[in-house]
Amino acid sequence: MTQSEVALWSRLRRKQLKGRQFYRQRIVGDYIVDFYCPSAKLIVQVDGSQHLTEQGLSADREQDNEMKKFGLKVLRFSSVEVLSNTDGVVTEIYEAI
Repeated sequence: MTQSEVALWSRLRRKQLKGRQFYRQRIVGDYIVDFYCPSAKLIVQVDGSQHLTEQGLSADREQDNEMKKFGLKVLRFSSVEVLSNTDGVVTEIYEAI
C-alpha cells in the first residue's frame, strides 16, 4: 500500500465509519479497487499522479462507468489530498455512506 492508502485504511478499517465494513484491494467486475464497502455500495479510490494524464483520466472514467452498472458509487481522491486533508476525505466518505 502507498502511504496515502495506509493513512486512509487506518480510518476505514474495523468498521470505524457508521459500523460499515470496508475491504481493501477487492475485485469488482474486471477491476481491483482500493477500498470497497458492499453495504453502502461504495468504492473509494486513492489516485496517484498517473491518474492525472489524459490516458489515466480516460481509464478512470471507463472504470467509474463500469462500477455504475453494478449500482456502485465511486469516490476518487488524490494521494496528496488524502495525506494533506485526511479528516476532510473521511468526512466525505462518511457522508456518502
